[in-house]
Amino acid sequence: MTADLATGPVFTDEYWVDPYARLSALREVAPVREVEMPEGGSTWLLTRYADCRAAFTDPRFAKDFRSTMPPEQRPAEPLIPGPAGHMLLLNDPPVHTRLRKLVVQAFTVRRIAALRPKIEAIATSLLDQTAGAAEVDLVTDYAVPLPMAVICELLGVPIDDREAFARWSNTMIDNSPQEEKHQAQVSLTAYLSELVETLRAQPDDALLSGLIAAADEDDKLSGDEIVAMGMILLIAGHETTANLITNSVFAMVRDPALRDRLVATRQAGESLAPMVEEFLRWGSPVANAPLRFATEDVEVGGVTIPRGAVVTLSVAAANRDPERFDAPELYDDDRDQTGHLAFGHGIHFCLGASLARLEGEIALSALLDRFPGIEAAVPTGEIVYRHSVLIHALAALPVRLSPA
Repeated sequence: MTADLATGPVFTDEYWVDPYARLSALREVAPVREVEMPEGGSTWLLTRYADCRAAFTDPRFAKDFRSTMPPEQRPAEPLIPGPAGHMLLLNDPPVHTRLRKLVVQAFTVRRIAALRPKIEAIATSLLDQTAGAAEVDLVTDYAVPLPMAVICELLGVPIDDREAFARWSNTMIDNSPQEEKHQAQVSLTAYLSELVETLRAQPDDALLSGLIAAADEDDKLSGDEIVAMGMILLIAGHETTANLITNSVFAMVRDPALRDRLVATRQAGESLAPMVEEFLRWGSPVANAPLRFATEDVEVGGVTIPRGAVVTLSVAAANRDPERFDAPELYDDDRDQTGHLAFGHGIHFCLGASLARLEGEIALSALLDRFPGIEAAVPTGEIVYRHSVLIHALAALPVRLSPA
């Protein structure tokens, strides 16, 4: 496998099942190399921690592809049609600086902290619905609906619309056909645009109304900018946390000793926050950071990435780099996880990091308090993974809940 990875395909069936083994081998033989993408085209993939961390803050790796063009050509080239082009993760300073400054006003620590009782109630309700079931799918019955309900609560999205939200998000994240991705984006954009107009006339205390009201002197977010922020919060706000919950539980059902240790931690009245932090490093809910573009020839680790190239920073590989973390393949919540890249680094560090941490802690605590004997309902080797370069996620996780 090692020899093949020096020049051959990376995103194969082996990758979907165990990206870490494949990325580890790639890091040894070609830590900076051009690879083919499943949907076509190619990207330069960085797999060392030091290279990825540096690239996160290197302005030569831009988020706006127009930065690779001669200055005189940029004004005539649209970023992405519609509101999607206004997403924070597709823009660089000074546009990114302005947008983030306005958004932060509505995305406050106080607003996030105030969600704790609501998140706990959602977790309890979802677990109540599983009572008496011989077997449940942790993904569809718990890991996805919990953060989806939370982000919709935060945004102010009616509960009846959440199933459609999840469907659009999955289509946009997975390696779906381009026409399906486009239609999902169109549907989500239309929905959010209508909701924003409704909230302009009848504001509530949710985040979208806060974004509408957010202003810095005479500067306010436009309608397209608010819709774009709603899109990224919806997708990132539930996908990351759902994968954090699922990957953490999968680790526990594969290793009952780990499960029992977390149960003992809860029974001792201690927080699972340190465990959640290690699950973030060890499991990397976002496997590869969204694309960047080289604005000039850039040398990384002795390899020249040419101007105009697409660049991908492998968070999953970086977080398991033995040059940064000792025995990185092992889950060890006693280790120093400082500096892990699960939420990125630099100016694009995830706005919702504190929310994801809070949801993960509450979700795992509620699950283990209620069902400390949870176990896999099928051989773990039969678990199916979603095909997505962006995230490492299980399509389903059948479990048996053993009540205390």
